[in-house]
Amino acid sequence: MTFPTGHLAANPLPPGIVGALGIGGYQLLADVGGVGAGRLGTQAFLLVAPDPDPALPDAGTQVALHHGRFRDESELGPFVQLAAQLGLLRLSGYRLALERVGLRSRVSVVNPATGAIVARIPEKHPGGLLSRGGGANSARGLLEALRALPPAGPPPDLRSPELLRQVLVALALRDETLGGAEAAELADRALQLARGGASPDPPALLEAAKRRR
Repeated sequence: MTFPTGHLAANPLPPGIVGALGIGGYQLLADVGGVGAGRLGTQAFLLVAPDPDPALPDAGTQVALHHGRFRDESELGPFVQLAAQLGLLRLSGYRLALERVGLRSRVSVVNPATGAIVARIPEKHPGGLLSRGGGANSARGLLEALRALPPAGPPPDLRSPELLRQVLVALALRDETLGGAEAAELADRALQLARGGASPDPPALLEAAKRRR
């Protein structure tokens, strides 16, 4: 796996970027396929590790869709779900291309089969009243658009426990009642069921794990 579980926790934002954006000591809310959601106080943002390129130096974890001031805790949910969906798309074959815009980055979701950009994540969240209803560039609006994308190719090989766990975490985070830690715990229980011989179908594993709580 290019981005194992815990990649963003092990590769946090570079100190210079952290200081300049004023988000030092941020809390990591999700971490799937090298994509995550973070927060500090009233700031929320996506964290994205760029695809490795041997021809370029390591660019490090980058910030996208930075929202400088959310007013309600419910605004955090779409950021976590958006990060999980981007991670799931990456695990299923899509590429994430990052373009620096000052201290932040725009993210292009690329279909590797055609090279076409199928979605763009801006470097800054629009904020304000107009974005709360699910505007196109709000976290909720982007999430809806990404969930409508068709598969980029064959589904990921779920015989890999590492890959299966990340898919389980991403799907568990679709449940708005679950936080990052709760989704990870549910995914771990589902993974234990898979190791015990249960069907490797991720949604079925998660349902079975919920019934055993």
